[in-house]
Amino acid sequence: MLKPLASDSWNYTKAAHLLNRAGFGGVPAEIQKLADWGLEKSVSWLVDFEKIPDPTPNPDWAHPEPDEVKKYREAIRTGSAEEKKKAQQEQRQLYQRRMLELRGWWLQRMVAGPRPLQEKMVVFWHGHFATSVEKVRNPYYMWRQNELFRRLAVGNWQQLLIDAGQDPAMLVWLDQAQSRKDHPNENFAREVMELFSLGEGHYTEKDITEAARALTGWSLNPQTESYVYRPRIHDAGDKTIFGRKGDFNGDDFIAMIVAQPQAARFITAKIWNFFAGQEPSEALSQALAAVFRSHGNNFKPLLRTMFQSEEFYGDDIIRNQVKSPVQWLVSSVRMLETELPPPIVSWAMLRQLGQELFAPPNVKGWDGGVTWISTNTLLTRYNDAQTLVEGSLPPMRTGDFARKAGGGGGQKAMKMMQRARLGRVEVEKILTRDERDNKDQIVAALEKRLFQTDLDTQKEQTLRDFLDSKKHMSDEDILTAIRLMMSTPDYQVT
Repeated sequence: MLKPLASDSWNYTKAAHLLNRAGFGGVPAEIQKLADWGLEKSVSWLVDFEKIPDPTPNPDWAHPEPDEVKKYREAIRTGSAEEKKKAQQEQRQLYQRRMLELRGWWLQRMVAGPRPLQEKMVVFWHGHFATSVEKVRNPYYMWRQNELFRRLAVGNWQQLLIDAGQDPAMLVWLDQAQSRKDHPNENFAREVMELFSLGEGHYTEKDITEAARALTGWSLNPQTESYVYRPRIHDAGDKTIFGRKGDFNGDDFIAMIVAQPQAARFITAKIWNFFAGQEPSEALSQALAAVFRSHGNNFKPLLRTMFQSEEFYGDDIIRNQVKSPVQWLVSSVRMLETELPPPIVSWAMLRQLGQELFAPPNVKGWDGGVTWISTNTLLTRYNDAQTLVEGSLPPMRTGDFARKAGGGGGQKAMKMMQRARLGRVEVEKILTRDERDNKDQIVAALEKRLFQTDLDTQKEQTLRDFLDSKKHMSDEDILTAIRLMMSTPDYQVT
């Protein structure tokens, strides 16, 4: 298992597959560059991303603001009813603005950042440690967690579990900040085993109870907006976890999880499924776990092995994964060489498609796969294709905005939508002059850009019939052809 792909099997199609799955796709010239590099160099460029400078600045507000926290806390705690209401409204509106900015900031990193695999792994970890701003509320906490996933994107499994558990957003999300020795909270203890590291059936209720005791002391300082260990609320008594007895703390508990053989099988299978689009066979699962274990539970060697393996380029893997809404939006913007819609528009598009960043539906995250597609979301994708290609706004529901933004905030959101300036595909970036003067070349060039392969005969003929109905191909006609190709089932997979 996991035998490296033969060098003479490497080609444009496989290079496109690698860039689509380990990143967010690209234009034909980018794909051809990987095809010319060869498999090993292409994979190294992706996984050794720390060698590539990333000058992306953080949002201006992405730092602790104890004075701001104190101001709102005091006004809400001690102010009059009117002052309390005003402070709450101001804070809510501030946080809404920052979350909108944060979503746009992250999407822009996916579209134009120099490290595609790093951002793809941040998307994976966000869905894995599914944490929602709906409960956390604090944009700084959400940005900080996002940066944690970026910092440890391909790092060590044990370190990531510890840092994720001590992350302020997670401390709020799973109530660990409220846990103390006289009342241990079991939420994080349960989810870290069930959802994050082992899966159901690989621990007992007793393990949860005892682990919750071990985790007491992991807490949050709301003034500094950071993790703090509080020894006075830690249960220092003996606990029995996974059949072992001792005075275990939170770090000990995480180390015991990672030592379980199931931990490697669980996380490597989930990573394979995320990138390959299907569950690994039992033999492949064992091979992935073995690679992971042999490299000290570090993710970079695992990913390098995966992306170079024959299995990753199988006929049942290539172009057999439904694009997530984020993948659909980001890869479309990249392939069309157009602008990412303004944050308010991008947020609305993704929300309607079912993947609102920083707001997963529950602690399990998004189901993914074919669940991304329904009659409604497919129609929305077709409408959004028009938005990206022609620069026209998709249909929006005022009531939906009002509910999300809260009262008058919905009208403000609608005004922002109306003022938003959208980019439009520039045909000269998509087709050369020679290509646009030849309908056969138009078909070939658009298929290569949008699908990285040929359409089936029937769909290709439909496109040719449309082109043949035009005596001279105007820019508008070409944009219509692009939109029609994006409004096919084929475009929804990668």
